[in-house]
Amino acid sequence: MNDHQTCQCGCAGAEEEHHEAGPLAELVTVRDWLRYAVTRFNRAGIFCGHGADNTFDEAAWLILATLALPPDRLEPFLDACLPFDERAALLENIERRAIERIPTAYLVHEAWLGAYRFYIDERVIVPRSYFAELLDEGAFSPWLEEPETVTAALDLCTGSGCLSILLAEAFPNADIVAADISTDALEVAQRNIDEYGLEARVELVESDVFSALEGHLFDLILCNPPYVTAEAMAQLPPEYLHEPALALAAGDDGLDIVRRLIREAASHLHPQGILAVEVGHNRDWVENAFPELPFVWLSTRNGAESVFVLRKEDL
Repeated sequence: MNDHQTCQCGCAGAEEEHHEAGPLAELVTVRDWLRYAVTRFNRAGIFCGHGADNTFDEAAWLILATLALPPDRLEPFLDACLPFDERAALLENIERRAIERIPTAYLVHEAWLGAYRFYIDERVIVPRSYFAELLDEGAFSPWLEEPETVTAALDLCTGSGCLSILLAEAFPNADIVAADISTDALEVAQRNIDEYGLEARVELVESDVFSALEGHLFDLILCNPPYVTAEAMAQLPPEYLHEPALALAAGDDGLDIVRRLIREAASHLHPQGILAVEVGHNRDWVENAFPELPFVWLSTRNGAESVFVLRKEDL
């Protein structure tokens, strides 16, 4: 089909000045672009780890978000014909994903935790946390028996503010403090908090761990800190190099921030308060560093025990 002809599904082809051969002329429907994107990503060897775990899902997400279509409604749009400007936008994003290895979340400025959407850019890491599942399923109920009784919670190393928003949803009577050392991250967090209408319940604080939180006491301190070891940092796929190193790297054993949390958290907890920390695959490092502590490790659907809980009395 020539670029100025009408395609089989009834839409007009691109303008005559764009009738050179290539993806813009030859790829017409969403289905065409989905096939092209999957092949392009497979041949480029991209790494999927920022919201999708395979190239098909990554391609579908990128295409739907670029076209401002619902993220869970691919099928109805597969045979829709795309005008030239939308094809050009898709090609740019697909090529940047394949060549520059920019995570889709940064290209389309969105990330998801469950049903919750958040604005994202390269000032913060792409949200990915077992806490989203644990908060949704009430995994802290053995320690915090009634969610309504929680009046103060801290989201430490808040990044984009996503977990502070989930905390506000899980504990409806709680005032939330969202703290981070990065002023850039706090700007992103403010945008997300505003979008969810939680300005009155979530306070943003610039703080190096607990440095700016003197006098604050909480029922729950939740933290998804930097925990990537020096060895792992040196081996990260290119996609992760677009994220702020400050939010990833945590020393030789990945425990630079965890040590400070365990050392300082007790003075910021109510008598029955708890500390919950996500440490990725570093469970052995944590237990070897603190053999005297009675860690409780929480399981998630994938079986990973990446989050530990300690009571104030344990610290």
